[in-house]
Amino acid sequence: MTHESRITNHESRVKESPHKGKTGIKRVWNALFYSIDGLAAAFRHEDAFRQEVFLAALLIPTVLFLPASGLGKALMIGAVLLVLIVELLNSAVEAAVDRTSVENHPLAKRAKDIGSAAVFIALVNVPVVWLLVLFG
Repeated sequence: MTHESRITNHESRVKESPHKGKTGIKRVWNALFYSIDGLAAAFRHEDAFRQEVFLAALLIPTVLFLPASGLGKALMIGAVLLVLIVELLNSAVEAAVDRTSVENHPLAKRAKDIGSAAVFIALVNVPVVWLLVLFG
């Protein structure tokens, strides 16, 4: 069996989501509701995400009253939103790892620790960006 036929054979056995075939506006419409479901699930089940949403709800309106250029304000808001994005990805990794197994395993710990480190870096980025914009 050639390499190409093995790939084709494997691809024919992979079970794809039934929603993968959707195209155009129907796909975009479905994606919107999947995204809303994901945000709601994160807010409902993830304490850290709720805390970071609260922080964002305080910081983002504050930006509007600070003496910064439009670009500076965009960077400040972007830094805050980056925390939420990274937290969502970290929560997704944690959920997938927990779905695979709840037993302690070095690779599961590594995956979760790396996700946590990414959130930490995103959080450190917020005051760095804000201080540079305001005082740099």
